[in-house]
Amino acid sequence: MLIPDWPAPPRVHAACSTRDGGVSGPPWNSLNLGDHVGDDPLAVEANRQRYAAALAVRPVFLRQVHGSEVVRLRADTPDGAEADACVSTVPGVACTILVADCLPVLLCDAEDGRAVAAAHAGWRGLAGQGGRGVLEAVLDSLATALRLPSVESAGPRLMAWLGPCIGPSAFEVGAEVKAAFELHDPAAAAWFKPVREGKWLADLPGLARQRLQSAGVTRLHGNDGSTAWCTHSQPSRFFSHRRDRISGRIAASIWLE
Repeated sequence: MLIPDWPAPPRVHAACSTRDGGVSGPPWNSLNLGDHVGDDPLAVEANRQRYAAALAVRPVFLRQVHGSEVVRLRADTPDGAEADACVSTVPGVACTILVADCLPVLLCDAEDGRAVAAAHAGWRGLAGQGGRGVLEAVLDSLATALRLPSVESAGPRLMAWLGPCIGPSAFEVGAEVKAAFELHDPAAAAWFKPVREGKWLADLPGLARQRLQSAGVTRLHGNDGSTAWCTHSQPSRFFSHRRDRISGRIAASIWLE
């Protein structure tokens, strides 16, 4: 289990699983938390129970679709809402994101811990449409939850932690991915390194940091693009869909005490 090293308020708690400590057999071994990847449902349920026990709070699992929909969690919100981000202002439930190369982003109100959020930032959700992706959507929802007039007023009081994802030395993409980011912001080109004709290596955490900073969120922690955070390069620690194709999922969660 990874525990974010960040100066969050005392009532804010967060954690991120690894692939260790579960009951699933190969190729999902062992703590696979995804129920949509072909694993034995009984093993997934046992793994989710172990994860919830480790958190000592109920994680709410979404049905993620690489979009930008955000759901507001309540104490009784069930699993399965179709969304790629969630926000909570109540204790007892953990905003939870599943990943196996995409970037999990956890956010909190850094001033007094009144709200937390989690976002699933693959390249499609991060790029979004017309410059508005999953991070912009979840920041809007956080501003609403905090009863602030705008993202511009919310950004400076928020803090973000970026979890493990495919690293910039392994994430090869085509021209359409690069174009999707540059259409919104030409400066995004700095996060793409050419490797061969029509192919680039993309820095997913770098692109996310740029988006967050553009929205005024400057207190950023966690994934800095180094190998230690790369899911693709650490098969004993993390799942990676791009590496293995048939793969489990890790979870990143954030909740209020």
